[in-house]
Formats: sequence, structure tokens, C-alpha cells
Amino acid sequence: MRSCVLVFAGLDPSGGAGIQADIEAIGALGSHALPVVTTLTVQDNDHVFGVYPVDAEIIRQQANVLCAKMDIAAIKIGIVGSSDIANVIAEIIRTLRIKNPALPVVLDPVLASGHGDVLSREDAVQLLAPLRPLATLITPNAPEAKTLCDGVNDRDAQAAHLLRDTPHVLIKGGHDVGEKVINQWFSAEKNKSWHWPRLAGAFHGSGCTLASACAAGLAQGLSMEHALDEAEAYVQRSLSGAYVIAAGQLIPQR
Repeated sequence: MRSCVLVFAGLDPSGGAGIQADIEAIGALGSHALPVVTTLTVQDNDHVFGVYPVDAEIIRQQANVLCAKMDIAAIKIGIVGSSDIANVIAEIIRTLRIKNPALPVVLDPVLASGHGDVLSREDAVQLLAPLRPLATLITPNAPEAKTLCDGVNDRDAQAAHLLRDTPHVLIKGGHDVGEKVINQWFSAEKNKSWHWPRLAGAFHGSGCTLASACAAGLAQGLSMEHALDEAEAYVQRSLSGAYVIAAGQLIPQR
């Protein structure tokens, strides 16, 4: 039986990011995605032109049916869409943790697209407030970490700020400059960095891919370090084999 990951994320019709990226990454790493769409978007592989949250009650009904029959081994959260949806997801996590207090939750704090396009009609930081204390791992990129930490640039200071809510923090370096992409994991017990050669081009959905890959490993009972090691290596392979569907950002080969 495959481990199931309950996924809350947006639908990207270009197929590069969002819930399609989650499904592909989770499946490639040996778990099974249970996809619940939080938001419909109008976008291509570069820009977002519209964002339409799904009714929160539909999300609740979908998740309840899945949770009633399937053993949820991990949760991955991407675009939330609205405060109502955030509250529903928080309720679902709390309910599942009555049975499984150690249920891992991976929160990818998607505040904007790679080009800075808005992905919510509400304050994106405030939307995450009910979810951050429930997350096991949060995976911001550099701009997201800065926004979540009130403009602080220092990575150690950002980690200390984020660790107030969430026990594991992975700050990604894809938006930085330099020959290497440095991703850093922070926790109370251990810190670790991964240094990857910076690949040419820009990629659509790399953050979704990494967060989902982490969730897949945690769903299978891997330790946080082991899950992160596998996810990091998998994403680098995916980006190295990225392909073109149109001018603009490349699609990871998941």
C-alpha cells in the first residue's frame, strides 16, 4: 500500500506548478497524492492573470471523504486562496492529529509567483497565520522568507523568526545570485546546507516540487534529514532535465 499525501494547492493550467507538480513529484518519490484544489488560476508558464478561490465548504467535503477512508500519512499545503480555506485546512489538520499527533505537515508559503504576480485577493501573509503553528516544515524561498520576517534579510535571523512557529525551516536560495544555489535547513536539533550548481534558465514549479518531494518522504516515515536529502537530490535532477513548452520558464522533468 502506498502512503497517501493530502495536498491542498492551486491549479496551474500550464501544468508547470501547483497541484500538477505536487502530484507528479509525490508519485515519482513513491507516495500517492490526494489532490484538493484550493484555487483556480489563469496563468501560463510565466505570469498569473487571475486567481479564483474555491468555495471552502467544497474543500471541507472533499477532504472529509478522503480522510474517512484513507490513512493520511502527510499533508502538503501550497496556495491557500482565502482565509476561509486556511481555517478549514487548519481544522482538518487538528482533527487528523487527534489520531496521529505526529502527522507531518509541509507548508510551502507561496506568496507570489516567480515573477511577483499576486496569488491571493487577501493578505497572503495573514492567510498563513492559522497554518504556520501547525506546520512541521515550512519551505520559503528568499523573498518569501524576507516577507514573512518583516523585511529581515539575514538568513539566520529569518530562521530564528520562523522557528518560533514551525520546528523545521528550509530556506531556498534559488532567487539569490552566485554560481551555487544554497538551500538551508534549520531546526532546534540540527542545521544543514545543500550546495547545488546554479543551472541556466528559470524554472516553473521548482518550489512546489521540492515541498511535495519532502512530503512524500515524510509520508513514508523518513526522518526529516533523510526526506530533505532525497527531495533536494530529486529536485536537482528534475531541474537538470527541464524541458521547454513555450518561451519563458522551463518545466522540471519530474
